[in-house]
Amino acid sequence: MTSSESTDVLVVGSGFGGAIAAYHLAAGGARVVVLERGPWLNGEDFQHDFNFGASSTRIFDFVIGDGMSVLSGNCVGGGSVVYFAAMPRAPRFVFERTGGLGRRMWPAAISRESLEPWYDRVAEALPVTRQTWDTVPFAGGLFGAVCDHAGRTANPVPVALDQARCTNCNWMMSGCRFDAKRSLLLNYLPAALSYGAQIRPLHEVQHLSRTEDGGYRVHYSVLDDVDYRVQVDSGTIDAKLVVLAAGAGATPVILQRSEPTLGPMPNAVGRYFSGNGERLNTAIFDEDRIRDVLGLSRPDGVPYQAYQIGKGPCVASWDRLDGSLPEYERFSLEQLYFPPGFGTILAQVPDTVGPTWFGAEKKEILRSWQSWLTIFTMSEDDNEGVFGPPPETGNAIRLSQQMLGRGPLRYDPTENTRRGWALSDAEVRDILERDGLSRVMPWTNDVVGAYTVHPLASCRIGDDPRTSALDDRHELRDHPGIFVTDGSAVPGALTVNPAMTIAALAERAVPGIVRAARERGVDVTYGAPAPDGGTSSRDAVLPLVSGLLGR
Repeated sequence: MTSSESTDVLVVGSGFGGAIAAYHLAAGGARVVVLERGPWLNGEDFQHDFNFGASSTRIFDFVIGDGMSVLSGNCVGGGSVVYFAAMPRAPRFVFERTGGLGRRMWPAAISRESLEPWYDRVAEALPVTRQTWDTVPFAGGLFGAVCDHAGRTANPVPVALDQARCTNCNWMMSGCRFDAKRSLLLNYLPAALSYGAQIRPLHEVQHLSRTEDGGYRVHYSVLDDVDYRVQVDSGTIDAKLVVLAAGAGATPVILQRSEPTLGPMPNAVGRYFSGNGERLNTAIFDEDRIRDVLGLSRPDGVPYQAYQIGKGPCVASWDRLDGSLPEYERFSLEQLYFPPGFGTILAQVPDTVGPTWFGAEKKEILRSWQSWLTIFTMSEDDNEGVFGPPPETGNAIRLSQQMLGRGPLRYDPTENTRRGWALSDAEVRDILERDGLSRVMPWTNDVVGAYTVHPLASCRIGDDPRTSALDDRHELRDHPGIFVTDGSAVPGALTVNPAMTIAALAERAVPGIVRAARERGVDVTYGAPAPDGGTSSRDAVLPLVSGLLGR
């Protein structure tokens, strides 16, 4: 069965970029439909296991590319459901980066200062708070102690987390069943629903075409709720304006597949992909050395051995986020938690040429699993990712009923990117292996390829039409009425967790989207408060909005 209908605004994806746009447009009076490829889960739907069909396999999208694998959200709420709620703002130097272009990557209209009011909007809406050391769990405290021992600083990471609700179960990567993590399921999305927006799960957008009245027709498939390879229905929705927010691994694929019906895409669609310069190191700690060198202890006599207790990233070292350092030598180090299954697969055996996935050596390191500490690097890469021809449907060829796929992304890291990884690896070893505290197991990119949980920049904003797919209002070049507000719009690596910046950019883009919708005959206004009714940040951005609406 094929169905067809119409709306004012069609939003593709319900992560930060899609949910924020949907809320403001619906609150302003527009008819809004949100199509989300993944399922709709809430609260107690999130399970603490990795069995097939549990929430962990249903809400993730793991796509293997050539030289790069991408792990992202696949559910209503998108990445906000599977992220670790870390919400730092990007350093000031990020907005002045030149990367491989040899000139500023970001649009002239955007700087850390100009984005600050939009950051404030997000911080009020979720809200985002600073952790204190007394709320940091075991892993964060250990990382802080080893940083101090090595003469480095460490800081609790700002988070979108209700500390009173958090049980330190360390399963927030698989969705928070206690509603402690302030995902979009608890703010922007229910607020959008209250204003009449429709959210439709298991709807996978395939391509766009034009309508006779100058709008767009969105072609979608409805997926089976167990086997995502099975299409159970299809349809189209006509919209006066489209907001693409399917994620940096899917938005460019949808646009590439739309070329036969929309016409040529900007050259930058599907190019300049960034993995946020991400890198992983896992260390096995010597419990005796932790006690003797750091003086840490617990009532049971085991100083640390509590890897599975706590929350995701909670402490970071930002010593290398120094704008005076050369580009590609700046990075953050963040204590990170991977649950059982992910963690044991990712762990490498120390001193081996390549990863040891099984056998006696792997069994031996798994015996000390609770004494691990995983350190996550976010550095400056060279935007070297390129998407090849799109698959027939979706963003990847699905290899299993859920979660796993093979995608068209090709990533060959340059010497610049590799230099940043090497420097960060050396820094991690110097901090963690000092005085025999641990043995570090670095990720082996040459064998298994790079990975990212923060894909960016595949349809980026910019001032130069040759190297950016979007203008500084997030509108797709040569295709008026199509906007992109997800991580693909971010010009390059941020050296910190990107959710806060993606959300701030989406907030900033909304007034321009409202203006474009008005020009297309949609009766919509801008000016809604934060989803919880807060207005202080709204009042702060109103002086900026008149310029964005009047352009």
